This record gives sequence, C-alpha cells and structure tokens, in this order.
Amino acid sequence: MSYIDRIQSDLTAAMKEKDELRLSVLRMVKSALKHKEIEKMRPLDDLESLQVLQTLVKQRHESAEQFTKGGRFDLAEKEKKEIAFIEQYLPAAPTDDELRRAIDEAVDEQSADSLKHMGAVIKAARARLEGKTIDGKALSDKDRDRLTPKS
Repeated sequence: MSYIDRIQSDLTAAMKEKDELRLSVLRMVKSALKHKEIEKMRPLDDLESLQVLQTLVKQRHESAEQFTKGGRFDLAEKEKKEIAFIEQYLPAAPTDDELRRAIDEAVDEQSADSLKHMGAVIKAARARLEGKTIDGKALSDKDRDRLTPKS
C-alpha cells in the first residue's frame, strides 16, 4: 500500500473519530504528497514519499524550536504533536551502532582520510542506510568526528 493510500485510509478513520488534530495533520501530509506528485507529473515512489515526510518532520522541528524561542509554548507543543503523527509513517531511525558502522564502511570504501572526503562518505553512508529515517545533522556530525584527525 502506497503512502498516499495509507494516509487516505487513516484520514477517513480520523474523520469518523472526529480527531481534529490528526485530521488536520493528515490533510497537510496528503496535500504535500499530492503537490509533489503534481510537480513530478507522475505518482511518487515510496522513497520520494518518504523524503516528503522527512521534510515535513524537519520543518515541524524547526518551527517548534522557533516557537519555543519566541515563548509560544502552546504552538511549539502543537508542532511536536504533529511530528508524532507524521513519524508514524516513517521507518525506524538507525541506531548509533548502525550509523557508526555505515560511516566506517563508507570511509573504508572511499579511502577517506580527511574532511575533504566528507561529502563522498556521507553519500556512501546514506546509500547503506537507505530505507531508514536518517538525521542528516547526526550523520554529518559523526562523519566529521570520524574524519577529524585526533591530536
């Protein structure tokens, strides 16, 4: 079942349950996926749908952070609840060990020995972790730590 189909069936269930927040989030997610489909002029595959969902989660994290800084804790809390609904559709994130192992394998594969090779290592590590929800910042931080020479 594709992401859009799953979201549509959950949308119907949320309407029946009169769950306003969930309904609002699912409508927003469906809209974002449909917008991307129109942009691509074809149905999205699962990887593309996953990227859209990850973007939505990232946007919500950034918004929650800004609301917290601005003292709008009510809006920050709403964003966090939206994140929880969206994350139900995302695959599990890799563990720290899986992340470290993917980076180590990518460093060996790329023969990387300095920060100049960071982009290639991240790309190779992402390929190894495909299908998982990857936090780009965490991946890049671990890669930087691995490639930074120890004094």
